[in-house]
Parts: sequence; structure tokens; C-alpha cells
Amino acid sequence: MSDNSVVIERTYDAPIELVWKMWAEAEHFAAWYGPMGASIPVAKMDVHVGGKRHLCMEMETPNGTMQMWFVGEYLEVEEPTRLVYTEGHSDADGNVVPPSAMGMPEGTPESTNVIVELEDVDGKTKVTMTHEGVPADSPGAMGWNMASTSSPTTSPPPPDLTLRAKPAHRRGQTPLVCGGVRPLW
Repeated sequence: MSDNSVVIERTYDAPIELVWKMWAEAEHFAAWYGPMGASIPVAKMDVHVGGKRHLCMEMETPNGTMQMWFVGEYLEVEEPTRLVYTEGHSDADGNVVPPSAMGMPEGTPESTNVIVELEDVDGKTKVTMTHEGVPADSPGAMGWNMASTSSPTTSPPPPDLTLRAKPAHRRGQTPLVCGGVRPLW
């Protein structure tokens, strides 16, 4: 792994087919995606090679509601073991917005790749998510970490979670619970 990728691994006490739905069905994806306090009011996902995705992440800030829009295209779909898609910032109409317009530093790529690999391990599912082009010590990496562990209904995970990204900002974060799917900590 390079410093320009974030890799997160989790094992869920759920069959691979159910965990696949968390990544491949819009209503399930919207239920867990995003950092704590965020919601996904729009999730359009046409999950097949060449299919498009368009998402809105929304959160309340002291200055009012903030929305971040994302677009992408599915590059690989191997149900239920592998999903690869591009991701970039957009406007509400799905037009790509350059990173500089989002206040990101020069050299930030317009599009990145997300690779999701699922593996059946004795009836449980190991998930490895790699987001190429997102530095391991960036706010984006922290956002993925929160997304993969967010739920107000469970206790915080222990500090030895398998997270292969530089920032280990774990305090106050809790395991994901989506349709009864819980990670094994």
C-alpha cells in the first residue's frame, strides 16, 4: 500500500451475500455510508460494468446544511466478491467538479478508484476496501474510517481494529450496524 491510498479491513458476522448488498444496493449503501452525523439523501447506483453512481452526502454544520456530491462509474462487478468504481466530486446534476473548486490542494486527482473485496471466512465476511488516490492521512481517509464504523447504537471498538491508514482517530467512533450486520471486533 502506498501513502496515497487508504485501506480498511473489517470482518462482519454476516454472510457474504448480505454484506454485498451493503455495497451494491442503494438503500443499504445509504444506510451506512458517510461519517457520523452525515446522511445520504440521494443514492443512485446502477451496479454493472459501465453503470453510473451519483450520491449526495449531507450534514449539518454551524453555517447550515452542507452537501457533498459524488459521481462515478463501475469498472468491475463480480458479485459477491469484488466491486471497483471510480469516484469524483460533482454538482447536484452529476457534472464533475474539479478538486480545486472544492478547496483541495493542487495535484488532487479529479477521479479516484475504490476497490471493495469480500471474502467468505467460515460464514462471516471479510471486507477489504482500498481507496486509491486518497492519502492515508487525509480527511477522506478519516471519513472512510468513520463510515465503516458508524452507528449510534453500539459501543466503541477496541483500539486494535484492523485499519491500515496512517490516522488512528478512533475515539468516539462505533461499529457499523446495518440490517443486523455487525463487525467482529
